[in-house]
Amino acid sequence: MSKCKDISDSAVVGFMEQMNEKLSKPVSMSELLKVFCVPAERKSKFKARINRMLSEGVLVTVRGGRYGLASRMNLVTGTLQCHADGFGFVILDIKKNKGEAETDVFIGRRRFAGAMHGDTVVARVEGVKEGGKREGRIIRVLQRANKTLVGRLHREANICELVPSEERIIDRIIIPAGCDGKAADGIMVEVEITKWPSKHSSAAGRVVEILGRPDDPDVEAAIILKKYGLSATFPRSVMEEAESAAATVEQTEAEGRRDLRDRSTVTIDGETAKDFDDAVGIERTAGGGYRLFVSIADVSHYVREGTQLDNEAKRRGTSVYFPDRCVPMLPEALSNGICSLRPDEDRLTMTAEIEFNAKGSVAESKFYKSVIRSKRRLTYTEVKNALEGDAAGEDKSDKSTAGLLDDLLLMRELAEKLTKKRVAMGSIDFDLPEPQIIIDINGRVEDIVRSERNIAHRIVEEFMLAANRCVAEEFRKGKLPFLYRVHDVPDEESIESFREFIAEFGLTLEKDARGKPCFTGVLAAVEGRPEAKLITHMLLRSMKQAVYSDRLAGHFGLGFRDYTHFTSPIRRYPDLVVHRLLKLLIAGKYTEHEQGRAAAALPEIAALSSARERKAMEAEREVVDLKKVQFMQDKVGEEYAGIVSCVTSFGVFVEL
Repeated sequence: MSKCKDISDSAVVGFMEQMNEKLSKPVSMSELLKVFCVPAERKSKFKARINRMLSEGVLVTVRGGRYGLASRMNLVTGTLQCHADGFGFVILDIKKNKGEAETDVFIGRRRFAGAMHGDTVVARVEGVKEGGKREGRIIRVLQRANKTLVGRLHREANICELVPSEERIIDRIIIPAGCDGKAADGIMVEVEITKWPSKHSSAAGRVVEILGRPDDPDVEAAIILKKYGLSATFPRSVMEEAESAAATVEQTEAEGRRDLRDRSTVTIDGETAKDFDDAVGIERTAGGGYRLFVSIADVSHYVREGTQLDNEAKRRGTSVYFPDRCVPMLPEALSNGICSLRPDEDRLTMTAEIEFNAKGSVAESKFYKSVIRSKRRLTYTEVKNALEGDAAGEDKSDKSTAGLLDDLLLMRELAEKLTKKRVAMGSIDFDLPEPQIIIDINGRVEDIVRSERNIAHRIVEEFMLAANRCVAEEFRKGKLPFLYRVHDVPDEESIESFREFIAEFGLTLEKDARGKPCFTGVLAAVEGRPEAKLITHMLLRSMKQAVYSDRLAGHFGLGFRDYTHFTSPIRRYPDLVVHRLLKLLIAGKYTEHEQGRAAAALPEIAALSSARERKAMEAEREVVDLKKVQFMQDKVGEEYAGIVSCVTSFGVFVEL
């Protein structure tokens, strides 16, 4: 390590070659900075690259905070995902090794070394089975996923233990004498882990909250909240920060912003929505084109980087929506108050102004800080009724849409062109009805119906997609550090399985002009056929999950090269980050120093936001499943027509 070499931003391949050449053993960060002769002004970018390599598993940290090449030590870093039968896999967040896909690492029953489901771990690969499947053992826990667990208290003889609600927690959790909170046998409790499991001993914990009987519907919902680490309440310091925000926009805050208060701008949301973070306006341009205004609540004006509010929003990552409640990312004083684009009230916003030609192609886009005054709060149903009435030659507009029909017609006209262009580009439209769970005043499930997705939904979706895409394109063109929303192409194994499945129906999976699988062709071919829903379900299961990333990788599902999340900063932390970056850019303050700061921070923000999004989706899905079971409890013995939506080794799924 005596010879000193410099490293430029563009020399990524050379950097890896030097890493392989120089890192014969793990070294500290100071030694890394020294061997690569990193000047002070470039330290942040260098550290950002090191952090990215850690997230990709190319580098690993070992004892003493030293960095080493994973390939030299046969080590991988990832998340332990256990199975109820006692084995697990280390899931690599980004599976790359010299451009080739890596497989997850199988961990046998006796090779966990005290790690639990969800922990971030370092594992050593000890063998490769037929088909390239790797096996190994965990050598170190980097980060614990759960400080508390929920489950049922079980007493037998003189032993008291927790039976976790999460079946993938396969460790025994002993509750020592005096730590049971005097909870009775069979009661649901929350337990704080006081001793982590090891190779030779079980975990231990103490009861911190008694939740109630396991068959109580309210307790069941509370268990799911606890299980996923969700809290409807905020720390006092966070509430105080939120409540200190002014309830109205002061004139001094509006200064220096584009004044759009006289423009016809409306919000379009569901009937029960309380937080309105996007508003739209439109006008016809010369030559039959369109000028679209997408104004998004300027949450970043109220949630400053590094504050208690910001730290809590980052930790939560997203709002979580259940049939009977919302677990918000931000306190109500902001989400339903000053940041909500209420009608007839001044609000601070960030606006994407996009000009389209007559064919619906983007001609120009610009972004600026603005102040708006929404003219109307519309619902999807109101917009749909007004537009359907016009199509039938009737006047179905009511008080809510009066005077807005021309704007709504223009919005529909543009949205339909945007949809057509998007589908032509290969965008996959999964138009599957979602269950809408109707809750009565006592919190019980009254009914389950199909949620309606109408033209009003499509208008809002297309306009938000357009704004997200244009913002991402602006940063991509400038080659600036940014937070993208990316969606990878399905792996070959999933594609081949889907191809074999649809062959049974006489269908083939062709490739598009870019050489990628053309799933839209399959969906178009089965539209209206009895098997359409089944094939759509199978296609959905073949897809990878979209994630956040500081790297531009494109969005396969939408068919976009550039995409981000800009339109929902009230309920998604990545959108809040994008707003901050956009403000720097339009103010001419996205300097090299700020770019270095962003490059260092974005990989962690992307990984954390993606993880929190997955947690939220799992929690929402589990609550919906719980509500379905509660709804069907008194219907045992009744017969229903249904469609088999999936066949597995353990049974079938039937959609009623």
